[in-house]
Amino acid sequence: MRLRLAGIRRALIVAPHPDDEIIGAAGLIRRLKTIGAAVSVVIVSDGGASHPGSRRWPRARLVAERRRESRRALLMLGVSARDLRCLALPDGDLPRHVAEAVRHLRRLSARADLIVGPAADDAHPDHRAVAAALDRLPGRARRLSYRVWPPRRRGDVQGLTLPVPGGSAFKRLLIARHRTQLGAIRDDPAGFAIAAHELRAFAQPIERFGGAR
Repeated sequence: MRLRLAGIRRALIVAPHPDDEIIGAAGLIRRLKTIGAAVSVVIVSDGGASHPGSRRWPRARLVAERRRESRRALLMLGVSARDLRCLALPDGDLPRHVAEAVRHLRRLSARADLIVGPAADDAHPDHRAVAAALDRLPGRARRLSYRVWPPRRRGDVQGLTLPVPGGSAFKRLLIARHRTQLGAIRDDPAGFAIAAHELRAFAQPIERFGGAR
């Protein structure tokens, strides 16, 4: 079923980590900007836990770079730095910071008529924690959810669908801005990197969302 966006004026996109906003909702963000909606993005964690064993990329450097990566990718979608908020809660420990996330998100979502965030059944505990925080927000804004982990299989027809403007190639280009998550950090063998099959799944030409049509 096709996702309809008529009447949306102010949208808030919430990401647990830098890059989730691109993986989960890049096409949606671009479509919202096309129809003239104001789009704000909130990244809840600092993104600093992906390479704890790297000497070249200590946490402070990694956090700063991941924030820059999100800014670059979002700028390609028409979202400027002033419309990006980074709460900088500890990556990998968001389940212990749900109440703090709620306090921030309540203020940032006050004027939104669409709130988009991770699915409650996402496999990553940080994502589930952010979903729990969003579930505690007051108001009547429309809600949509995206799932990142595990990546959706090609051909999955569940949920509301939205074609990605520019298709797979454009989404892959956006994800590529997050080079720290694609193998650019090489001095931590146990560090995280998006695998080739995961990248293919993340760069599908159709995004899927849970929520009301």
